[in-house]
Formats: sequence, C-alpha cells, structure tokens
Amino acid sequence: MSDLTDLGVAAIRDGVSSGQFSAREVAEAFNANVAAAQDALNAFIVATPEKALEAADAVDAARAKGEQLGKMAGVPIGMKDLFATKGVQTTAASHILEGFVPEYESTVSANLWRAGAGMLGKLNMDQFAMGSSNETSYFGNVISPWRTSDGGNAALAPGGSSGGSSAAVAARLCPAATGTDTGGSIRQPAAFVGISGIKPTYGRCSRWGVVAFASSLDQAGPMARDVTDCAIMLEAMAGFDPKDATSLNLPVPEWAANLSDDLRGKRVGIPREYRMDGTDPEILASWDQGIEWLKDAGAEVIEVSLPHTKYALPAYYIVAPAEASSNLARYDGVRYGLRDLPQGANLQEMYAATRAAGFGEEVKRRILIGTYVLSAGFYDAYYNQAQRVRTLIARDFEQAFETCDVILAPTTPTASFALGDKVDDPLAMYLNDVFAVPASLAGLPAMSVPAGLNAQGLPLGLQLIGKAFDEQGVLNAGLAIERRAGFTARPDRWW
Repeated sequence: MSDLTDLGVAAIRDGVSSGQFSAREVAEAFNANVAAAQDALNAFIVATPEKALEAADAVDAARAKGEQLGKMAGVPIGMKDLFATKGVQTTAASHILEGFVPEYESTVSANLWRAGAGMLGKLNMDQFAMGSSNETSYFGNVISPWRTSDGGNAALAPGGSSGGSSAAVAARLCPAATGTDTGGSIRQPAAFVGISGIKPTYGRCSRWGVVAFASSLDQAGPMARDVTDCAIMLEAMAGFDPKDATSLNLPVPEWAANLSDDLRGKRVGIPREYRMDGTDPEILASWDQGIEWLKDAGAEVIEVSLPHTKYALPAYYIVAPAEASSNLARYDGVRYGLRDLPQGANLQEMYAATRAAGFGEEVKRRILIGTYVLSAGFYDAYYNQAQRVRTLIARDFEQAFETCDVILAPTTPTASFALGDKVDDPLAMYLNDVFAVPASLAGLPAMSVPAGLNAQGLPLGLQLIGKAFDEQGVLNAGLAIERRAGFTARPDRWW
C-alpha cells in the first residue's frame, strides 16, 4: 500500500469505508507530516493532532457499528485560520486576535465535522485575508514547498491569502484544506503550488463564523489535489444557513457524482481582454494549450468580450477596502483580543494604541484606503463609482454567457515568485489578482486547475469561470483539463 499521505480525499474516504485502513492510521500519518514540516514551511499557526485523532476514532467506531459514514469520513483536513473553531484559537493571522478562542463553530467547519472530517490544525494565511503572497501574517511567512528546477534555494510565495492551505496540500501535510476567496485567494495560491481550488457562487457556502474581510465578496471553498476531491469537499461545505443573510436557499447538488469530462455541446468563451500586456508568455502558451484540451473534450471554442475587465482591479481595490474598514472597526480592544492601554490613556487613545499594535502594515493600508473612499467628500467619486463599475462587470459576464457555457482564462499573470520580490510594491502585488478579481466582483463560480510547469519547473494554473449556480459546469471543464494535462508533478521534499 502507498503512503497514506499520498492519498486524496476520495481515496481516503473509500479506503476507510472499505476497511483497507483505519481513519486513525490516516490521522496519525498526516499528524506526523504536519509536525515534520512546520519549522520549514510554517503552514500552520496551531496544530491540533488530538482533534484529528478524536474525529478519526469517531469514524472508526461508527464504521464498526455499521453506521452510515459521511462524505468526508476519515479525511483529516487543514482549516484556514479565518474560520471560527470552538475551543481552538482563531486569529485571522493577526496580533489583534492572538489568543482569541471562540465559544462557537463556523457553519462551514461544523458542516465538515458533521461529514466526518477531522482537523489537523489552523492554517497560516495573509493577515485578515489581505495579501497575495502570505507575507502579511503576524505569525511569519508561509514558504512554498516548491523550488525552481535550476537548483535555486530562494523561498517562493505559496500565494495568498490562503497560502497555508495551498502549501499544506501541495506538501502532503493534508489531503485538502478550506480556503476563502475575496479576490482570488483560493485560485491564485492553488495555481502557484499545482493544486485545484474552487470559489463557488457567492452565497453557496455560509459566511457565518468566518472572520470578515469584504462581506459582499468573501466566499469559502475547498482546496485539494484534484477536481474530484474539490467536488466532494464542496458538497460537505455548502448549504443554506439561516444565520447568513446572503446564504443561497438552494439544495446542494451532487457535484461529484455528476462529474464528466465530456464537453460535447458546450461552448467555451475566451475573453479577448484577458490577453494583457505584462502577462508571462508561458502563461499565454498554457492558455492556448488549455483551449486545445477543451476542444479535444468536445467543446466549441469562441471568442467573447468582457469590455470592463480593465476596470475590475481598481474597482475591487475600492470596494474591498471600504468593506474592510467597516468590518475591522469592531477590533477596538474592548471586548476581545489585544488591548494596548498606555498609562493614563483615555478610550480614544486606547483604540489608537490597540489598532496600531494589532494591525499589520497591509491591513492598515487597506483600512486607510477604505476609510478615505467612504468619507463624505469622496463617497460618490470613488465608492459609488466603483459599485457602478462592478455592475457593468457583472453585466459583461451575463452577456458573454448568452453565447457560451464556461469561460477559460489564466489564473495568474505569472508563476510563483520569490518571497520579498514584491512586498515593497503594493501595486505590483495587487496585479497578481488581475485575472481572478472579475469573477469575484460578479459573484460567479471560478476554479483553478494545474496546467503544467514552466521552464523553471514551477506550476501554472488555468481558470474556469461559470454562470451563477453552475459549479457543475466549472468542475466538468476543470476535469476535462485535468485529464488531458495529466499533471502529476509534486515538489521534491527538502523540508
């Protein structure tokens, strides 16, 4: 039998169900990998080996009694540290929430535990989900398990904000992990490390119990090694939640059972505006290869236009910081988290000192931008204008989907880069999200799947964008690429 940590969600679940191995054996194997890699990769903020074993023993006991097992039975996963986990520290990778231990469980994590999953620990991330390289965490950078093929030892970015999730899945520290995607934070890190990740339609997964960044954009989703595992995990995560006013009151489809790479009768749109200056030629070549793969799967490929694409990134970096400035106002040092109280300070001075010490530089930058665009003199000029642009972007997608079923685009403009390369240039960092942001602004399902390696031996991803509520179409197109790409590359173990 192969090493248990080489198995994905479906293989673990089926192996546990058939008695090929026990859930405890799986949990023990992944717990060992988490411990061995922590110093090198820094993927976890808190490891919870006892939680993984506790869930595994419950699954083994249920199987011994002949009880029905859940969709994720026996699968230990990593939980992004944005999800509230009862009795386990939840920090959003910030100092201001360091030591905060929730008395409640997020709806998404509760759904996963109910489906039989166990928790290996809380994954590191960009602070408050603000970042594209996992360099803004209070708990230190996450290091990608990948290295360039030329023998260079430079530490590479695992993407962000779900960089702990991407690094942990790619390094076989967990078979799958939760991520959140506000402007590409599932898709971009998945592309950087050669795994799959899907952001479902806005509202498909509950936001209740997830630390808020930008409430009209935030959406949870799975990150795993392949499309099938993402489909299985998304079924377990999704569902209507009356505690979330934006939750979709729709049944959860059986995405995994209905997976098919036969795209005959389907039309794939190629947005002409996505061939942007500055995009790595190898990314464009992989996009052309993806077009040929989808044609081979039976799809008809057509050109579509998304004319307001060039305004998506500036609109996003007005809307998201505006919502962040509102959401993060709750962190004041009064009720929970950090409190910095200088001698003789009044209430306002305590607020200022707590936030100065508790928020990182990128978080402060976005709060300042958001507060500025919401201020009386600039609300109409910036925030309202950005919301109008967002409406136009959503309309572009609606019109494109009148002629096609799914859209194929690159996930990122480049492959992964060395940590430190862009940290001093916020605009260069923000450009990482240029292909991911439009689907987020429109609330559409979008997925990244691995397409191959570049000349430096680093993964490249392709992105599928679907109609609202059509995760199945996105997953099927992703499966078509996955089967034709035959991507089996994995990072050489150096940690």
